[in-house]
Amino acid sequence: MSHRPYRRHLRPLRAQRGVTLIIALIVLVAMTLAGVAMMRSVDTGTIVAGNIAFRQATVHSADQGLQTAYNFVSANSGSTVLYNDDNIIGAASKGYWSSTPNNERNWMDLNEWNKAAVLNGGAADVSGNVVYYVIERLCRDPNVANTSTSCAATPDNAAITGEGIDASQANYFTRPPATHYRITAKSVGPRNSVTIVQMLVRTQ
Repeated sequence: MSHRPYRRHLRPLRAQRGVTLIIALIVLVAMTLAGVAMMRSVDTGTIVAGNIAFRQATVHSADQGLQTAYNFVSANSGSTVLYNDDNIIGAASKGYWSSTPNNERNWMDLNEWNKAAVLNGGAADVSGNVVYYVIERLCRDPNVANTSTSCAATPDNAAITGEGIDASQANYFTRPPATHYRITAKSVGPRNSVTIVQMLVRTQ
């Protein structure tokens, strides 16, 4: 009895050449793209965190402008100093307007800050911020005394406590007239970070 030798049928080697290399290249490109995307994500997160830190720093610096302006108003309360403008162009400006403009200010316009007061003579603070502030007396007419008809003011003998408006009650108190002021401060820091804050104050 004769036997034929068993032969395995193999694919030609030519059909298998280069397949592994192509797969490896595809995987390598995918890993490279993933690495680049991760690096960009980390960089973006770092930039965002830095911008938030700069913004918080400008807010704190702007608060210093508000406090300085409030100290000016409080120190001159009851005197004639607050009757007149003090807003010349230059470092000597107190940034004070004895009236409000007819048109609403655009605080993003640099021209609105030409006559503003500047902290530290225009030098940056420890955070690298330059702080400006403007004080406006909420009155219609400039360079005049406070009047209840032309200024936003609390009227004479305004009740602040008590049983409704019953002046016969023992806990009924009144307060003297008070004029209102609007203070606007701007802080300009690194990376063009800008913060503008406002507050209203009332003084006798």
